[in-house]
Amino acid sequence: MTAESVPDYLPFAEGPFRMAMGLMALKPADWIEIDGNYASEIALRDRLLIERRGDVLAMRPGAAGACREVLDQLAGFLPERFPEHFQRTGPELLNHVTGDRWQVEGELSDPLEIAGRLVQEDLCILQEVDGELRLTAGVLCFPNRWRLADKLGLPMLGIHAPVPAYADRLGRPVDRFLGLMTPDRPVWRLNWSLTDDPTLFQPVGHGRLEPDRSMTAENAGVRVFLRVERQTLRRLPRTGAVLFTIRTYQRPVEALAARPQEAARLASAVRALPDDTARYKSVMPFRSALLACLDRMTGLSASNSQQDRS
Repeated sequence: MTAESVPDYLPFAEGPFRMAMGLMALKPADWIEIDGNYASEIALRDRLLIERRGDVLAMRPGAAGACREVLDQLAGFLPERFPEHFQRTGPELLNHVTGDRWQVEGELSDPLEIAGRLVQEDLCILQEVDGELRLTAGVLCFPNRWRLADKLGLPMLGIHAPVPAYADRLGRPVDRFLGLMTPDRPVWRLNWSLTDDPTLFQPVGHGRLEPDRSMTAENAGVRVFLRVERQTLRRLPRTGAVLFTIRTYQRPVEALAARPQEAARLASAVRALPDDTARYKSVMPFRSALLACLDRMTGLSASNSQQDRS
């Protein structure tokens, strides 16, 4: 993938719904992704860090060292991986796209904020506290219906408490995996959701049930968005903290109109969502209209959509 292209992530699958970690080995050079939306998304992150600072940036006592290590890692990685975008000049990192110069050496008041202004990824830090990993700091500008303030200080089980079946199916495997992570074995995964709001900053919105009567098979393609998160996990070598990055990509469902096989896969995945998961993800208000829209893309008869409404 070039620095300007947008990756074609379509992680939904046909068949029965299955909750799984879905972790894959991460090549070091693929840690951070930059695409053609970089300038606009960095500008949005800048505005959020000014206007909604308390909502998108937080740090608990004891996390300062890990926050600094995150910036140190980025300040070393970015000019080497993306020399057309970044240049290291002594104690400063120059961003050729925005024209910003950031001091990345010496005393810094908030290194995690600087890190959050350099990349399109959100950055969340997990550290061991009282024998378990807890969220101790983060810069979260593009949340998918969760608030940093609600999760800060919680362990993984607490962070994911609202997610149906997480505690039973993934709680222990996730905790076990994170506990065994080493700096030389970073991983990544993909997660997908659907939303009728294209806003990248979405701190609330889970659990909506009221049907949207204005959503139809004719307009769902432009009003419903496929939102994909590319998530990476890596153990930081100096502090031992775990860094969780979240890169958000989204496109209108109509982008699949010329790809009927992908539209069919998405329809199958939406139909397979358990009702509690569909409710949690706020898919219920437009589920029937979306499925009718996808069936039109795939050339299926109206029988599937009629069944979805029954």
